[in-house]
Amino acid sequence: MFEHGFFGNVLSKYYETGATATDAVSGITAGEFFLCIGVAVILGFFISLIYMATHKKEGYSQSYVFTMVMLPVIVAMILLLINTPAGALSLAGAFTLVRFRSVAGDPKDIAYIFFAMSAGTACGLGYIGFAIVFFLALGIILYLFSTFNFGACKSSHMTLKIAIPENLDYQGVFEPVLNKYTNFHRLRRVKTTNFGTLFELIYSVDVPDSTDQKKFIDELRTLNGNMTINLVLFRYDDKIYES
Repeated sequence: MFEHGFFGNVLSKYYETGATATDAVSGITAGEFFLCIGVAVILGFFISLIYMATHKKEGYSQSYVFTMVMLPVIVAMILLLINTPAGALSLAGAFTLVRFRSVAGDPKDIAYIFFAMSAGTACGLGYIGFAIVFFLALGIILYLFSTFNFGACKSSHMTLKIAIPENLDYQGVFEPVLNKYTNFHRLRRVKTTNFGTLFELIYSVDVPDSTDQKKFIDELRTLNGNMTINLVLFRYDDKIYES
C-alpha cells in the first residue's frame, strides 16, 4: 500500500493484457474503493481541524471548513472513476483553480486548498501510506508555525477611513496623529459621501501591535469633529472568532 497505489497496480495489470482503462477501473475491489474514500474523508476532516486551529485569531468561514472536508473525497472519487490517470490528474488540477478565478483568496487559504487536493489525489491513486505521512508531516508543520506565530509582522496592515465635514481643509490636519501612532501611512483615496456634504479620507496604515488603538481613534475624533472613523483589518463578515 505504501509503495504502490491500488489504481496504478490495476491499470498496469490491465494495460499489459490490452484491456481498456474502464476495465482497469472495474478491477478495483469494493474494499480498496471504500478504503481510499474512507481515508480521504478522515484526512479531509483532520485538515479542516488544522485549518480551524491555525485560524482562531483571524477567523474563518464555515463554508471553507466544509470545503476542506469535501475536497479530498471529491478528488479521490474523480481519480478512481475517470478513465486514465493523466486525465484524472488534469481534471483535478483544473478543479483547484475554479474558486480563485472569481474570488480573491488569502495565499494561506489557497495553500490549504492544495493541501486537501494533494491528500485526495494520493488517496484516489491508492497511495494511502503516502497520504497519511504527507498529512502528518505538513499538518504538524502548519500547527507549529501557527503556535509560534512564525513569520508574523510586528505591525498590522490596516485601512483607515475618516469622515470629515465638506468645509474642513484636511491637508496636513491628521499628519501629527498618524506619525505618532503608525509606522507608515499614505492617503489612498478621497471621496464625497452623503450627497456631497461629507468627505471620506481613506488611508493605508501600518499600526504597531503595541499601539493603543482606542487612543489613536480618540485623537483622530478630536480633529474630525467626532465624526465616523473606521479602522479595518478584515473585509469579510461571515467569519467565526474563537477566544
